[in-house]
Amino acid sequence: MRALVFDGTLQFVRNYPIPDVPKGSAQVRVIKAGICKTDMELIKGYRGFKGVLGHEFVGIVTRCDDPNWLGKRVVGEINVACGLCEWCAKGLGRHCPNRTVLGIFNHDGCMADYCVLPTGNLLEIPAAVMDDRAVMIEPLSAACEILKQVTLDGSERVVVLGDGRLGILCAWVISTVVSDVTLVGHHPEKLEPAKWRHLKTALTADSIKAGADIVVDATGSSQGISEAMSLCRPRGTIVLKTTVASPDKVNLAPLVINEQTVIGSRCGQFKDGLKMLELYPDMPTQQLITARYKIEEAVTAFERARQPDALRVLLEIWQT
Repeated sequence: MRALVFDGTLQFVRNYPIPDVPKGSAQVRVIKAGICKTDMELIKGYRGFKGVLGHEFVGIVTRCDDPNWLGKRVVGEINVACGLCEWCAKGLGRHCPNRTVLGIFNHDGCMADYCVLPTGNLLEIPAAVMDDRAVMIEPLSAACEILKQVTLDGSERVVVLGDGRLGILCAWVISTVVSDVTLVGHHPEKLEPAKWRHLKTALTADSIKAGADIVVDATGSSQGISEAMSLCRPRGTIVLKTTVASPDKVNLAPLVINEQTVIGSRCGQFKDGLKMLELYPDMPTQQLITARYKIEEAVTAFERARQPDALRVLLEIWQT
C-alpha cells in the first residue's frame, strides 16, 4: 500500500505492507488524514517514533470480523489500551501504561491507504457531517477535554495562547461556554479565520491585561508556559496543551508564588468532538484548511505544514 513513513527521514513509499487485522479490530481505508503539530514534532525525534505517521483521519471500514462495521464511515480514538490494567479498569485507557498510540507510539498510523484499530476505538460518522469536518474530530475532541477538566460557569476571563489549529479549536470550544475569551497569536492570517461568535483576538500577549482566570497554552513552544504564568491571576488555572521534542529550562517559581494550578491536557473523547460539531454546525472548521495534497505529495505537504501561515494541511488519500 501507499504510505508516508518516518525512519529517521520522511519518505513516501508505494509498497508498504498492508497491516494485519487482529480479532476485534477493523481495517479502515483512509479517505483523508490531517497533519498536526505532533506529527511535526515526531519527525524531529519526539518519542523516537518510526513507522507510518498520522493519527487524524476519516475512512471506511473494509475488513472486520464484525459485519456490522463493514462499509461504515468512521474516525478512530488514537490510544489502543491493553484493557487489563488498573487504569483501563477505571476507564482511563488513554493513560494505560501498556497502550500503543496510532501514528505516535508503536502503532502504524493513518497516512496510508489503510490503518487498523480495535472496533472499540471506532466512532461512526453521521451522513450530515462531511469528511472535511469529520477529520477534525481528533483535535476538536482534545479541545473539548478542557471542559471536562476545568469547571466553567461562564463568568471567567480566558486567554488562549497560540494561533495554530489546536489553539483556535480550544478558543472556539471554550467560547461556547464563556463569553470573555481572547485568542493570542502572532499571525494576522491565522487570527482572521479564527473569528467566530464573540471570540476576541490579539497579536501580542503584551496587549492583554494580566490576571486572567484561565490561560490555555497551545503555543507549541516550550516557552508558552512562561507566558501563561505571567498572564494568569494568583490561584488561577493554566491548561497545558503543548508537547514539544526539545527540552528547555523553565522557571516555575511564579507557580509557587502565585499559587497557580497547572493542568496537563492531552486527548479527548471523540464522542465529545462529534457532539460539538453537531451542536454547532456553524463552527467554521473549513476556514482552517490551508491546503490539500495527494498522498504521493505527502513530503511536500509536510513542508507546507511547516510554513508560518499553515493551519490545516490535508492529505487526500482515497476518493469516495
